Amino acid sequence: MQTQNPFLDEFAKLTNAAMGLAQTAGEEAKAAFRAQGDRFAAELDLIRRDEFEALKAEIAALRAENEALKSAAPKKAAKKD
Repeated sequence: MQTQNPFLDEFAKLTNAAMGLAQTAGEEAKAAFRAQGDRFAAELDLIRRDEFEALKAEIAALRAENEALKSAAPKKAAKKD
């Protein structure tokens, strides 16, 4: 059901514009807060979680390779004798 009341039409447009503005302001605040957090982490020389997980996986692979080389070393020494 539509009305022909110009006051209600203008009020609906104004409300719609205010909601859009509030949403945009919220997104801006979130972006500013994230930038401030990134700046703070950079000042403290902190790393991001994804960088930490990648480094952790790389260390685990290197440890496994190191263990494999340690177990293969006595076998090679026995073959030389």
